[in-house]
Amino acid sequence: MSSAISSTGIGSGLDINAIVSSLTTSAGAAETNALNRRQTALTAQVSAFGTLSSALATLQATLTTLQDPTKLSGRTATLADTNIATATATSTAIAGQYSLQVQNLATAASLSSAPVLNANSIIGTGSLTIVVGGASTTITIDSTTNSLGGIVAAINGATNNPGVRASILTTTAGARLVLSGSSTGAANAITVTQSGGDGGLASLVYDPAHGTTNLTQTQAAQDANFTVNGFAAASASNLVSSVIGGVTLNLLKTTAVNTPTTLTIGNDTTGAQTSISTFVTALNGLLTSIHSLTGYNVATKAAGPLLGNQTLLSFQNQLSKILGQVNTSIAGGARSLTDLGITANPQGTYSTNATTLGNALIANVGSISQLLGGTKGIATQINTLVTGYTQAGGLLDTVNKGLQSGLSDVSKQQAALKARLAIYSATLTQEYNAMDTAVALLKQTQTYLTQAFNTGTGSTSGGSTSQSTGLGSGTLSTGG
Repeated sequence: MSSAISSTGIGSGLDINAIVSSLTTSAGAAETNALNRRQTALTAQVSAFGTLSSALATLQATLTTLQDPTKLSGRTATLADTNIATATATSTAIAGQYSLQVQNLATAASLSSAPVLNANSIIGTGSLTIVVGGASTTITIDSTTNSLGGIVAAINGATNNPGVRASILTTTAGARLVLSGSSTGAANAITVTQSGGDGGLASLVYDPAHGTTNLTQTQAAQDANFTVNGFAAASASNLVSSVIGGVTLNLLKTTAVNTPTTLTIGNDTTGAQTSISTFVTALNGLLTSIHSLTGYNVATKAAGPLLGNQTLLSFQNQLSKILGQVNTSIAGGARSLTDLGITANPQGTYSTNATTLGNALIANVGSISQLLGGTKGIATQINTLVTGYTQAGGLLDTVNKGLQSGLSDVSKQQAALKARLAIYSATLTQEYNAMDTAVALLKQTQTYLTQAFNTGTGSTSGGSTSQSTGLGSGTLSTGG
């Protein structure tokens, strides 16, 4: 009996679990839906501001080049004969043409010894002092390093090697020690002297100043000699950057006598055009994102997650003012984005006329640098504006913290609602179970009474003679 009473719905026949679940859901429906709607809206805004931040970062990355005049004022450097030399130029180079003639290239010193049998041949012991330019080192050669191969290893392994490489050249005549200077230029000649030991190192001495040249000079250390516009110049290196301002020459080969090649320095607008076009592309990406986030789609009747957001509206207004400004302080050349061929279109984005931009860069790249860079430049102002929104503690950071706080609050309310509904559900379950128990008891009483009644009725029907006699006896007894 106890088991029957405690089983939910046994007494009443009702699905108590379903009833309680339905009533609980109904009781919390309004608040649950409100919290879910708020959570969805806040999550959409967090995602929207994330999209905005990404677009802002992309735009800001394009501004560095526009703020640097040297990166907009590009120059080209072209040699008529690239076998003679190549060249590069910075923005400080002055456009023009130069005549270049190379008499000789800069070279590094190279010395070679007399041949011996092979790398294991013993040369001698003592100390070798090698001088290259103003640097020198003294290397001790003992019985473990006195072979040709050992001397090579000792020279190359010296911790204070002055700038010389040792190697072995093996030919039909035998093996030779070769010393090669690391640096070109007349100042980097190699001198080798020896002292002490068994005297065998004397075969490696090269000291022209004192008349001893037991090594053979196979290549002298010398400066490059060349002329620019007929004026003589020299360089210890074949990479020359001190002759023409802003230009670096890489000398490769000598020219034929009286046959100079032409170096042309010109304006390079390719880099600037690419940088400005990249900026416009990033700007359009940002504007498209803002339009999508704050707009209303009439066809789908769907509003952007940031429709009417004052933070975005303020940013958009400030950006629009910067893009539309005219810098009247610029004396000549481009004073606005329109002068660069950058114009607004009906879709709210910007288009670039490559021809107009190219012509403006050729005509006066300095004015474009002033328009975009500097304290009042468009790129500088946009960078300042964007930084105010994206930096730590900036407007977007503040907004995001507010949204995250809102989501946290929603989570707390959802948890509290869940707890209340759990109590409500438990209370209902208890009440319905109590009702079910009462119904079960009533049913048991009903069953008992029914059985008792049926039992009494069955006895009367089955023994009518004896009961009739009993009643008769009783009646007679009463009557007597």
